[in-house]
Amino acid sequence: MSQISTKDIDIKLLAGAVIGIGIGFAGLLIGLSNGDNAPFLGWLWGSAFWLSIAIGLLMLVMIFRIFNSRWSPVVRRQQEHGLAVFPWLGLCFLPLLLVALFGQENAGILWSWINPSSPTVDGITVADDVLHQKKAGYLNLYFFSIRLIFYFAVFCGLSYWMRKVSFTQDHDGDPKWTHLGMKVSAIGIPATALSLTFGAFDLFMSLEYQWFSTMYGVWFFASGIRSALAITIIGCLYLKNKGTLNGIYKQAHQYDLACLSLAFTVFWAYISFSQYFLIYSANIPEETFWYNIREINPNTGETSAWFWVSMGLIFGHFFFPFLYLLFYKNKINGARITFIALWILAFHLLDLYWNIIPGREIVPGAYVGYEARPVVGTHLFWGLASLIGIGCLCIRVVIKSFNSQIAEIVPVRDPRILDSLNHHE
Repeated sequence: MSQISTKDIDIKLLAGAVIGIGIGFAGLLIGLSNGDNAPFLGWLWGSAFWLSIAIGLLMLVMIFRIFNSRWSPVVRRQQEHGLAVFPWLGLCFLPLLLVALFGQENAGILWSWINPSSPTVDGITVADDVLHQKKAGYLNLYFFSIRLIFYFAVFCGLSYWMRKVSFTQDHDGDPKWTHLGMKVSAIGIPATALSLTFGAFDLFMSLEYQWFSTMYGVWFFASGIRSALAITIIGCLYLKNKGTLNGIYKQAHQYDLACLSLAFTVFWAYISFSQYFLIYSANIPEETFWYNIREINPNTGETSAWFWVSMGLIFGHFFFPFLYLLFYKNKINGARITFIALWILAFHLLDLYWNIIPGREIVPGAYVGYEARPVVGTHLFWGLASLIGIGCLCIRVVIKSFNSQIAEIVPVRDPRILDSLNHHE
């Protein structure tokens, strides 16, 4: 059993987590005191990045399980360590829920629909908005709270069982754990699909509660899988270079992960374009405004800074990785695939930023009564602090899981382990 951490790394990660989360939490307190939602948007953005990766890892583990994949056990074991972060991510979302429940006049500081007296860009309150009245059966605080707790209960419960069936089999070698893993995955995949879909609706789409898209959950799923594949590639190559997976993680494993990355790059583009095209074709004001504020200045009609972010996502998050991953050598060369994996993670972070941060802020005297949030603002500072802090926490948790004595470096008694160790193109 090999370890990947040292005491110095652990101390640095702990310090990064304490400082980053501390700054982010201080921002929440400041924002709560002066009614500024920028720290809350930043915290949501930073948390969403790591949550999306964890959900993607969970889905991949269950997909590998239910199909009894021959090549995946070596890779799957590394992903199973990543599932240890879910309870901690749940704690990271807890401050947002507590503010929604007990924030009194600032309860709607992040999700305006929570406070019925919150003003809207139409010059009325949330309570008087017909669009909210029609959605009030779903968008109400207590049902929202129950749903949020349920989502994390699903994620934590499934991650616990995925780790248990795999790690326990290392000790007793009983094939019943393989069959149990398949059964849990058969239930877990639809449960996770529903949880991530409605979680995306609640956490991100409801930031602008008047807007809606039935494809939004599928976008979040595709984004999560892409980022999970990228982090898996980076992690496995790191362990291989350190000697832990040398001779175990083969070129064929890397090639298959790269092929999956290419497939989900196309899928992400298909979903993102389809959502845009359907909304563009329908031309319904309750839908089109969401894209309008990401393309033009609503008061002048000129191209906004968000337009260039949109173009960056089209070319940087689809065209470039798509064309790059078409080439065989880019899939099997360690440095090249690491580069594109980091690239995908960076643009996934930008994609979340583009989805979460832009919003309509009421500005008295503005031509249309509101302005879109700027690309660069205090929300970026608070978000980066939260992103780094929560990231250090998650990485530390994964390393702790890896260094514990609960599992071998590979699932040595998995019925498919020999197939995985001998996997070839």
